Amino acid sequence: MDKSRTKNLIGSDNVSLLASKHVTIVGVGGVGGYTATMLVRAGVENIRIIDFDYVSSSNVNRQIIAFQSTLGKSKVEVLKDMLLDINKNAKIEAINERLCEENVSKLIKNTDIIVDAIDSVQDKVSLIVYAKRNDIKIISAMGAGNRYGIPKFEVLDIFKTHDDGLAKVVRKRLREEGIGELKVVCSNVQVDCKSDNGQVGSISYYPAMCGCVIAGEIVNNILRGEL
Repeated sequence: MDKSRTKNLIGSDNVSLLASKHVTIVGVGGVGGYTATMLVRAGVENIRIIDFDYVSSSNVNRQIIAFQSTLGKSKVEVLKDMLLDINKNAKIEAINERLCEENVSKLIKNTDIIVDAIDSVQDKVSLIVYAKRNDIKIISAMGAGNRYGIPKFEVLDIFKTHDDGLAKVVRKRLREEGIGELKVVCSNVQVDCKSDNGQVGSISYYPAMCGCVIAGEIVNNILRGEL
């Protein structure tokens, strides 16, 4: 992978620093897939991706891994191939498994930071609680659905979020677990719509923007010496 443009921007020492860091991404759908892609293009070379799901036709409108040619394939395997096609020297560990309370200690180890891009509230909380209790840095994606306006995502503490249904539920669960802070990426704007059937609606650019903001936060944390 030619890193000359990145080197022009941040210098060769920082390029080497990015390459040395390890990121674990749990959930590689709309948000997580873009996060992984942006990190590898930025020069991060050690990534563990965890997801149990397979590409479906309903993913094509928003997921970077979803094409007609990848339907039915393991999301982590498709993403691994894409990431290695960007940088053949990257070390990508793909785990096709659902993270939950019972296996989180097995799946999460030896990493500098976790990206939580899980949809399931229970699994999301299990991951956050494990990270917090084991002093592992984590950043969590909040809701990226039911909106189609110009995206505006912020990096902030979950207890300062509003107008996000997922964040509201997670906040309550974290209070019950005695956890008082969590860095999240959130769009603090009201939803544009709610579907009649109760399913979350989505559009191409919202999960992508959330994933890009997470990647940017991680890269800047590394460059500032915070990771």
